[in-house]
Amino acid sequence: MTPRPTAVPPSPRGGVSGAAGDGGGAPPDAFEAPRGLFCNRTLNLRTIGAIGYDMDYTLVHYHVDVWEERAYSYIQRGLAAQGWPVEDLPFDPDLAAPGLVVDTELGNVVKADRFGYVKRAFHGTRPLPYPEQRDAYRRTIVDLMNPRWRFMNTLFSISEASIYLQLVDLLDAGRLPGPMGYDTLYETVRRTLDEAHLEGLLKAEILADPGRFVVPDPDVPLALLDQRRAGKKVLLITNSEWEYAAPILSYAFDPHLPDGLTWRDVFDLAIVGARKPAFFSERTPAYEIVGQDDDGRAVLRTHVGPLEEGRAYVGGHAALVEASLGLRESEVLYVGDHVDADVVISKTIRRWRTALVLRPLEDEIAAMEAFRPQQEALSAMMDEKERLEAYFSALRLERQRNLLGYGPQTDRSPDDLEAQYLALRERLVALDQQIAPLAGAASRLVNERWGPLMRAGNDKSLLARLIETSADIYTSRVANFLAYTPFVYLRSDRGSLPHDEAPPQVEGLEAAATARGEADPAAGHESVPDAR
Repeated sequence: MTPRPTAVPPSPRGGVSGAAGDGGGAPPDAFEAPRGLFCNRTLNLRTIGAIGYDMDYTLVHYHVDVWEERAYSYIQRGLAAQGWPVEDLPFDPDLAAPGLVVDTELGNVVKADRFGYVKRAFHGTRPLPYPEQRDAYRRTIVDLMNPRWRFMNTLFSISEASIYLQLVDLLDAGRLPGPMGYDTLYETVRRTLDEAHLEGLLKAEILADPGRFVVPDPDVPLALLDQRRAGKKVLLITNSEWEYAAPILSYAFDPHLPDGLTWRDVFDLAIVGARKPAFFSERTPAYEIVGQDDDGRAVLRTHVGPLEEGRAYVGGHAALVEASLGLRESEVLYVGDHVDADVVISKTIRRWRTALVLRPLEDEIAAMEAFRPQQEALSAMMDEKERLEAYFSALRLERQRNLLGYGPQTDRSPDDLEAQYLALRERLVALDQQIAPLAGAASRLVNERWGPLMRAGNDKSLLARLIETSADIYTSRVANFLAYTPFVYLRSDRGSLPHDEAPPQVEGLEAAATARGEADPAAGHESVPDAR
């Protein structure tokens, strides 16, 4: 094997690049952002006594388009069995993305900013024009505590949201059984997918051909071995049942472990059928897995008392894990991909430390980096726009006071001032024409319909806000822990505030004051020379 780099990342908020785990076999070769551990709240791994991991889309990553196409097909099949005209609907993985919100009242899928204001919306597969979107949401804030809104927590949400949008089109066209509202439509889609999961149809298909679905990542088992042999308790806490989790982990881990080791040797405790999020808030009994029958089904025995290391269990609860390991809440780190069930609930209920795995982050960071020159040009033009607007506003106020004869006045005529601010307006119109295509391109990065996951316009998205408040750290894959070592001290950046720097308008206002003779000309700025 090619030796791994020994360089220390220049910052805990750097990252590891390279395609290890994507089939290329190359180890990470540099510390770059796409493969980073990104820190919201300072986390010292040396103080962490146990690290728990979810399995699906956390320890084990899937080919998203393949998995979600099959999930989509099972929803489609279930609805067709009810007589719905869905056989010809095509699966479009770009119709939806994690972090969006289903509005079950209006039949829309929306993208909101960190304050809950809707920034983009689709009704069915039709994008809502801005006037229509504004009218629909002018008095509405996305509140995830309201059952009207269904947050797309994970990559597993893509198939159900995609077919829901297509079904909204059919419902509006009168082609579905009725009467039915958009909320009932969503519940029907959700129930149909749940039934497919309960019947084990999709998981049976995966088990029959794991190579078609599972993305191999040989660095994940090594990262966990590093953590365990550094003295940390490594835990598996997954909602998947034993009959699925055991063979999938064997497929994903065993070929990449030292001879004689299996996936069971990586974990101090294995908990399947955990029933998250209830695992963090309720006290479900635990059953020890004492073997399996000829069909691979777990043979269970009722368990009483602390969980024993080296054993596997069904059920149990977070408080039992803490008591069994003798750890405080702050000494447990949980890593998962589900924003609510893995991160929000474990943080708010148990006060565990949290890490979110967000695989699309790699593509987003790469797209942002490729767009950096255009973004710098766009930012510079936006700063200039704000300076010009401030100067424009100062001229209008000066003309208003001179014309109406109140407040501080100057000897410049209203007609001259009007001519100046009209000239400025022309410059602003020209500048807007330069800004528009760049701003449009920025809004379509990563996904043509929805843009970046973590941004909504110039602000953070609702997803970014949830991650910021609930995930101590976030990253694109578990393998990224490998280069940082089990001993890393991750420190959050010093947060910025709007008043940390003078806004661009200040320069425009100072330039206007200089033109009125109220400031030292040497202190003026040259951002609006044509308006003086």
